[in-house]
Amino acid sequence: MTQTLPKLVTFEEFAAWRPEGGRYELRDGVIVEMVQPVGGHQGVVGFLVEEVVPEYKRLKLPYFLPKTALVKPPENESGYAPDILLLNRKNLVNEPLWTKESTVMFGASVPLAIEIVSTNWRDDYHKKFADYEIIGIPEYWIVDYAALGGREFIGNPKEPTIFICELVDHEYVKRMFRGNDVIVSPSFPNLKFTAQQVFDAALTEEE
Repeated sequence: MTQTLPKLVTFEEFAAWRPEGGRYELRDGVIVEMVQPVGGHQGVVGFLVEEVVPEYKRLKLPYFLPKTALVKPPENESGYAPDILLLNRKNLVNEPLWTKESTVMFGASVPLAIEIVSTNWRDDYHKKFADYEIIGIPEYWIVDYAALGGREFIGNPKEPTIFICELVDHEYVKRMFRGNDVIVSPSFPNLKFTAQQVFDAALTEEE
C-alpha cells in the first residue's frame, strides 16, 4: 500500500492562498486547518484578553491584539496563529511581511504569545516552544487548562497547568503555575489572578 505524501508549499504560497474565513497554520510546508475551539477554550481566551488588555493600556504601551496575524519562524516554512498574539505597533515598520501578509518574524514585534493547549498539544509544548524561542519572543504562555499535555510536563496523574516561558539569554526558562498559584508575568508584573481563575473560565454547561 502506498501512502500519498502531502504537497509541501512555501510560506509565500500559503499566505497567498489563505482564505479569510477559517483558521489555518503552516507547519513545515504542510497546511493545517485548525479545529474550531470549544467553549472552554474560548472562555480561557476571553478571560486572559480581559486581563491583559487593560494592563497594557494602563501602562500606555503601543500594543494591540490583531485578529488574524501570523508568526513566521525565520528558518522554516511555517506560519503560526497563536490563540493570543500581542503585537508592538512601533516595531511593525521593521517587518517585511506585515503590510501585505499580516505576518511578523521578529521577537521585538511580539511582547507576548499565548497558546491554549488542545489535542495537538505536542505543537505547543515542542514545536512552537522551539520556534518561538528561535524567533526571540520574550514571553510565551502554554495554558493547559484541560490537562492534555504529556506526563513529562504536567505530571502523573495529569493536572491543569500553566507554563510561563521567559526568554533568558536566548533560551526559555519555564515556570509552572497550578491551583491557587498567582500568575507571575515578566512583562506584566501587576497582573493579579491565579491559575485556578484561568481554569474556572473554561467551565461550560456540558462540563
